[in-house]
Amino acid sequence: MAETGFRKWIITITVIVASLLELIDTTIVNVSLPDIQGNLGATLEDVAWVVTGYAVANVIILPMSGWLGSRFGRKQYFITSIIVFTIASFLCGNSHGLTELVLCRIIQGMAGGGLISTSQAILIETWPREQIGTATALFGLGAVVGPTVGPTIGGFITDHTSWRWIFYVNIPVGAIAAFCAYTFVRETPKDQKGKPIDWWGIALLAIAVGSLQTILEKGEDEDWFAKTYILVLTVCAVLGVLLFIWRELSIDYPIVNFAILRHRSFAVGMFTSFILGFGLYGSVFVFPVFCQNLLGFTAQQTGELLFPGGLCTIFMMPFIGKMLNRGIPAQFMATVGMFLFFVFTTMLSNSTLETGQADVLVPLLIRGVGMALLFVPLTTLAIADLKGPEIGQGTGLNNMMRQLGGSFGIATLTTIIHIRQSVHRNNLLININPYNNAFNLRMSQYIAGFEAKGRSLIDATHMAYAAIEGAVTRQSLLLTYDDAYWISGLVMLFSIPLLYLQPFKKAVKLPVDSH
Repeated sequence: MAETGFRKWIITITVIVASLLELIDTTIVNVSLPDIQGNLGATLEDVAWVVTGYAVANVIILPMSGWLGSRFGRKQYFITSIIVFTIASFLCGNSHGLTELVLCRIIQGMAGGGLISTSQAILIETWPREQIGTATALFGLGAVVGPTVGPTIGGFITDHTSWRWIFYVNIPVGAIAAFCAYTFVRETPKDQKGKPIDWWGIALLAIAVGSLQTILEKGEDEDWFAKTYILVLTVCAVLGVLLFIWRELSIDYPIVNFAILRHRSFAVGMFTSFILGFGLYGSVFVFPVFCQNLLGFTAQQTGELLFPGGLCTIFMMPFIGKMLNRGIPAQFMATVGMFLFFVFTTMLSNSTLETGQADVLVPLLIRGVGMALLFVPLTTLAIADLKGPEIGQGTGLNNMMRQLGGSFGIATLTTIIHIRQSVHRNNLLININPYNNAFNLRMSQYIAGFEAKGRSLIDATHMAYAAIEGAVTRQSLLLTYDDAYWISGLVMLFSIPLLYLQPFKKAVKLPVDSH
């Protein structure tokens, strides 16, 4: 039942804030890992599980969130998720050891998985059918902006207080969100009450999706299949997926209803959501590393650069929703969005070592517009044909695919950076030989410069070689990051034909849950 007036807006704000809690916490911890490592006396590999544990738990719950909402009631499940997330945030901040922190992050991730999809389903129910494009746009603010601003917020809090406060700040926000949800969100019937629980489906889903997410999170760090446990997880992921699909298709009350894949718009939307996650999370991953490791920007400067693009997305979202409501095909807007993302990556792929803050501002603004044109139309296309309880299932699966796309994008780009850096370095080292006049000239300039500062010929020569080594490293990194931008842009560009496999609708109006 659609809401009106004050109640509609307070519910909208509540679910957006709740989803922002989950999405910001996906990336807010990343910049604080060195501080956590030093404070808890852990190794870098071990402290990375603070991020991995959250992501794995999150992606396991996402596809189950629709079933959980139906079984326990969407409002009750939503409020429980907020409360558990808030309590887990306090426990994370109060952790005195790494094991304790990782376990609390897993609990936080499980609760967060229930927030994101349930928030979207509640929002779809709250808004009138003819305004559903605007509702999707408002929800998209959190989904797109959250991962972008997370590292900036985390860096600011860590620099000015303590890493523990990146968790403590969730407590008052979570308390207010829980109160507003309890007061204003309407309850829905418990559809699954009295029906058997698919325990085998839950176990197989956890094994399949958890193994896959862990592989994507840890694969590059562990040199992929060089580690036995990565091989074991790969086998578990493949078998788990196959057995899970077989199980869900062979029982009467599955935990994930694959029957919704009969909707062509949703089936194709799963792939486009995956591509959206690849571009959204992959670009957010590469850009800060590129700026801080190569261009010498601080974390605060990098955050300040990302902020205008985020604002651009925020300002564009309502207009995108209105265009959808007026019947402009979502495929056309998403095509423009994918092309703008390709323009963004192409411009950054031409970066040099002299690139400054002004040079990356325009590409980031273009990315901001592109992401607004992508998220709302792609989400609308994916769930446009779903009805009743299918909405909860669909939003969960759709968000899971976006999350997996992001993990796959980060893993792929990390591997590309690792491989291409070696390739570019070897290509550049070919020119470091006494038969290359350019090399000899550069060495002579370096040596003369160091001798002019009072160094001996031997010391000046050693320092010149060190300078050459530094130049080679920086140049190989630059070429590597340029490759990463170029590849992520091509992935988005070549995905445009997928959009036109989804049926056109004169005016996209998402169905509201029949409850």
